[in-house]
Amino acid sequence: MSPVDIVRNRLATLECQGLHRKRRTSHSACGTRLIVDGESVKAFCSNDYLGLAADPRIAQALKEGVDRYGVGSGASHLISGHHRVHYQLEARLASFVSDHIPNVAALYFSTGYMANVGAIAALAALDPDVEVFSEALNHASLIDGMRLARVRTSIYGHCDVEELESRLSASTAKVKLVVTDSVFSMDGDLAPIPRILQLCEKHGAWLLVDDAHGFGTLGEHGHGVLEYFSLRSDHLIYVGTLGKAAGVGGAFVAADSRVIDWLVQRARSYVYSTASPSALAQALLASLDIIEGADGKGRRARLAHLINLLNRELHLERWTKLQSSTAIQPVLLGDNEQATQVSKKLHEAGYWVPAIRPPTVPVGTARLRITLSAAHSDEDVVALANTLNHIESTLQRS
Repeated sequence: MSPVDIVRNRLATLECQGLHRKRRTSHSACGTRLIVDGESVKAFCSNDYLGLAADPRIAQALKEGVDRYGVGSGASHLISGHHRVHYQLEARLASFVSDHIPNVAALYFSTGYMANVGAIAALAALDPDVEVFSEALNHASLIDGMRLARVRTSIYGHCDVEELESRLSASTAKVKLVVTDSVFSMDGDLAPIPRILQLCEKHGAWLLVDDAHGFGTLGEHGHGVLEYFSLRSDHLIYVGTLGKAAGVGGAFVAADSRVIDWLVQRARSYVYSTASPSALAQALLASLDIIEGADGKGRRARLAHLINLLNRELHLERWTKLQSSTAIQPVLLGDNEQATQVSKKLHEAGYWVPAIRPPTVPVGTARLRITLSAAHSDEDVVALANTLNHIESTLQRS
């Protein structure tokens, strides 16, 4: 059997299991209404939670950045690619969590994936005797960071603080690192961060929080989960993503300045990557101003209203709407084929809501992942809920 035949057979297996993935091509700027493969759809699938991805103020800042800095950084940050605007962005990002982490500094990465992989690997290199305690539903980038670091890893159950405490108590590792999402990307629920932090302080462990889906949306000023829970500790390592609520791209790690200095020395995904274009940093500075200001506060209030509206209008009898107070609103169907079928029916009705299947979620938990944006209208949200109610009712009778 040729190598190509092996690939063909594996793809055929995925197709039979209802797990083959296909891309759709959008022909318009990110928003709640898109032209996808030539068809107009109402999109409930992006992570543009505050509706900033196509904001003209941020676009103008990007244009000004291109005029000033060009389109490429030219080298890695440790060679010649670290520009003044990168420095300004990192200082601004550090200010977002300065009330929550003493002596804080921030480091800007090209993507959230690179931030998580780089931070975990660098922290694992602190000492030969390191143990990482990982939440069962952590994002793939966190899991891959542990795998690539080849570090001893202990997995605790989803939001199971008692199991985490038991594992921390039993550990004799010199360096302990607890790693968790704040908002879980496929369930939409919040990790019990205050209780986890208490355990970390008790057992002398670091707590790395991936706030990809909380940055910009949680907290009075959009500073994320640490502001939301009013936390402060020198045990915290905070990862924020800038391609979701912030509407641009990249990510950052914030921690004690000595931890950040260590990442500069040992985070391979930072050291060995060409720096992101300076123009993106310029755009992000404009985005951060919006997030912290009155407009950002209004958008977060608008998003909260839409979350409540969707939950009020959905009346499902057979499927399960998972409990979530965040922009991620999953509907659990269980079966891969049915999730794909319902997603297709929604597409035919003019809605883009993806079916999420294994391995992204555990086997038997295929779901629709509805994501809301402050840019959605009340009418769009109510219409989506009514359409989904109708599809469930129709399939139940057939």
